[in-house]
Amino acid sequence: RRGRAHTLTAPNMALRQFARQSARSLGLRSDVSLAPALATRGMSTVIEGLKYMASHEWAKVDGDTVTVGITDHAQAELGDVVYVELPEVGSEVSAKSTFGVVESVKAASDVYSPVSGEVVAVNEDLADSPGKVNEGAYTDGWMMKVKMTDPKELDALMDAKAYEASCDH
Repeated sequence: RRGRAHTLTAPNMALRQFARQSARSLGLRSDVSLAPALATRGMSTVIEGLKYMASHEWAKVDGDTVTVGITDHAQAELGDVVYVELPEVGSEVSAKSTFGVVESVKAASDVYSPVSGEVVAVNEDLADSPGKVNEGAYTDGWMMKVKMTDPKELDALMDAKAYEASCDH
């Protein structure tokens, strides 16, 4: 779906409004703001310097700490995110194993850790504002930070060019 405009059309806006109203009537939170979605996104689908999994998670390496989230491609496929389940700080995660769940108006999807290690932080803001995943998958929508135990696991991840190619297939 490369080359697709990232602006909302009238039918998409109506669908978002319907989803928001439906979520509220079901007692779910839907905090996706229309304002950021109305403008063309300022970031590319894939960011150089990050590592990627085929299951659409990204990893930003900073020393022995890795920040993890889902890619812009993944959030676009999921649609409006209404709930995010994250691990507890202090828990252990394993590479290629699930660490949480992202629920949208379309589906629920497991999220996988790109590395093994101890969870040293989670994005608490996502509990009240899960739409941050849609608004900034690579920024405010990060999910967890892991102190990795085996940096060699990073070798199994894709660079931006390889990930972009995998999304084109």
